[in-house]
Amino acid sequence: MHELEPFYNWRDYYIASEDKLSPFYGRDYSQFNYSQKIYNYYIHPQWDYFGADTLYCKILYVNYEQQIAVIEFIGEWNDLVHNDIMFLKRDIIDRMMLHGISKFVLIGENVLNFHTSDDSYYEEWSEEVQDEEGWIVGLNFNKHVIEEMRRGGLHYHMNIGENYNEIEWRKQKPEHILPLIEQLLLRSLN
Repeated sequence: MHELEPFYNWRDYYIASEDKLSPFYGRDYSQFNYSQKIYNYYIHPQWDYFGADTLYCKILYVNYEQQIAVIEFIGEWNDLVHNDIMFLKRDIIDRMMLHGISKFVLIGENVLNFHTSDDSYYEEWSEEVQDEEGWIVGLNFNKHVIEEMRRGGLHYHMNIGENYNEIEWRKQKPEHILPLIEQLLLRSLN
């Protein structure tokens, strides 16, 4: 796991540690000091700790005019034992929403497992973004993770599923992500 780095090809467009509005503003990163772990496995030092013991993230891109944020995750998303969604919602999402972000792209290809609890934080988040004509989309989550999310009722609050795993987001420039996602959302409404 220590070799899995957050996606870095968009650093010319956005760096969370340099964005004064970012929850991670001012963070200093090491390329060589591996101190963060998920269970007994070290992870790359570029991932950001936000309070969840088994889930880390990286804000890859934010565009305040488009009101969009792209966040990549690694680890085990565990709402049952660790209440990861509470930390994510209160410490990251709420702070971003204060600055007008209402469209969230969650990249989950490195999320190994999901353990559900209740959906109240997801429901709250969904209602808040819908009030601002926003949405929550999960891209590239593993099939077993999507199935567990559906069992927990998360599909009522965020857009997840196979059709959201078709975007080859790494080949795109970040400003092209919003139109691609909106096309998928329109297609799913029809």
